[in-house]
Amino acid sequence: MHPTHVPLRIATGAYILNSGIGKLKATEEEAEQAHGWASSVYPFLKDMKSGDFHKALAYGEIGLGAALLLPTVPSAVAGAGLAAFGAGLTGLYLNTPGMTKDDGIRPTADGIGLAKDVWLVGAGLTLATQSFLSGTRHAAHSVADGVSNAAGAVAGGVTGAAVRLPPGSPARRARSATASRARSPVVARRARAPSVACARALTVPVRTSPRP
Repeated sequence: MHPTHVPLRIATGAYILNSGIGKLKATEEEAEQAHGWASSVYPFLKDMKSGDFHKALAYGEIGLGAALLLPTVPSAVAGAGLAAFGAGLTGLYLNTPGMTKDDGIRPTADGIGLAKDVWLVGAGLTLATQSFLSGTRHAAHSVADGVSNAAGAVAGGVTGAAVRLPPGSPARRARSATASRARSPVVARRARAPSVACARALTVPVRTSPRP
């Protein structure tokens, strides 16, 4: 969990966790009302019993709240769950009669409470996208570092192979023979002979003929 995600995850996680725990204590009448409202917007929920729906909703909120509060859960996973939960509540707001004004977006006095759930969508998308982009940058840096280290290892291996020739190899024997000839006294005298001759030529006095 990135430190900048902590306040957002604690605030949303604690609120949703408390909401889920409270739903476990709901009466049968409250469960029926919640199920009737949800099934009017999402028809596939009509086949569920009101009690089963309310328990599933409660456990879902408890699980989502716990996921947001646990630092071991990646922000990408927790954020995706939060965005999906907020999108479901936003769907209730947009599709329930009397919750929006004539434009279908701005809330009425009765819809203000549900309209605020759009913030959950924004918070969830923020957690998910920031975590994804941060992971992508980290992966790119890791790949770049790996390529750089591999290139350095290859270059070092080639240089080491060139400097440290294996014993008994033809290249090493040739290099040793060259070094031995360079250290030989005869070769050294022959190498110094031209220099000595040049020095003597420069030091011979020039004889000038007497003037007539």
